Amino acid sequence: MSSMQSNSSTDVTFVRPATFFISDFSNIPHAKYYYVFLSLVYVVTVLGNSFIMCIIYLVRRLHTAKYIAVFHLALSDLCGSSALIPKIIDMFLFDHQDISYEVCLTNMFFVYHFMNLQSLTLLALAYDRLVAICFPLQYHAIVTKPAMFLIIGVMWIVSVTFFSVLVGLVNRISFCRSNVLNSYFCDYAPICSLACNDNSINILMGKISYGLLICTPLILIIISYLCISVALLKIAHGADRIKAIKTCTSHLILVAIFYLPVLCNVLAAVTTPLHQNTQIINNSLTQTIPPMLNPIIYTLKTEEVMQSIKELYKRCKVSTTKERKMKCSRIKLK
Repeated sequence: MSSMQSNSSTDVTFVRPATFFISDFSNIPHAKYYYVFLSLVYVVTVLGNSFIMCIIYLVRRLHTAKYIAVFHLALSDLCGSSALIPKIIDMFLFDHQDISYEVCLTNMFFVYHFMNLQSLTLLALAYDRLVAICFPLQYHAIVTKPAMFLIIGVMWIVSVTFFSVLVGLVNRISFCRSNVLNSYFCDYAPICSLACNDNSINILMGKISYGLLICTPLILIIISYLCISVALLKIAHGADRIKAIKTCTSHLILVAIFYLPVLCNVLAAVTTPLHQNTQIINNSLTQTIPPMLNPIIYTLKTEEVMQSIKELYKRCKVSTTKERKMKCSRIKLK
């Protein structure tokens, strides 16, 4: 085990490692190809989310409360992937698997914080759809841009506060057994499993974290869609009902992509003990694939976004044609 640092208080001495060692796949040949794949996933994630943010920023018709939430989802996806994938690539492609104690906790905070923001933003979008379909006449009065900015601000305050406390509680753990983390990043549960003192508070906070991150938003999203279903049944005309359903499809796909893999991983871990390699692949794909797919789904499945892209393309094409004509006329004059 690497060198230890002691942090003394009045009655208790906490033993901390100077570094953690993040373990790799065990006995898998050519494992580095998987991290090359994650590199490609990251490139697509950066390009896709940057593209959707640029479209929302440039097209004035998308400056609405709903697309403020979509912009925030793309930003959270981009930041979450940036907190996770580059560090994974650095550790496993360039053999920097030793990570300092402080950097490890910082990395843990940002990974969890942005994953939580993704979950809460999906809830905000469910709220947007709920009001749009159940209270269409009051929609523009309820879901305003200031209201959406307020919702996003509350998300940040709650998330930053909670995960600051969660990560801060790691400082009360003594590490006197090992500094090897059986994970692909500085994950909370593997760190708590290394404790050689009472870690019951940490375990409790981990469970609360899971409830905050996954269960509560998912339950609220399910409740919102039950209310939406009741409202859709009251719509007399089939064409109007189909039109209303279409406005929800992209969001429902995003919800399924984000939550189903996480729930499947949890169920698999509870029912069948998973090999470390399987856990690493399942968990890493669960965290990296949804941020890559979200902008693609919103681009292809949302008619408003597709129309905005076409209009922006035409505008660029017209401006380019005008510039060429001006250049040609200048050359002729000369």
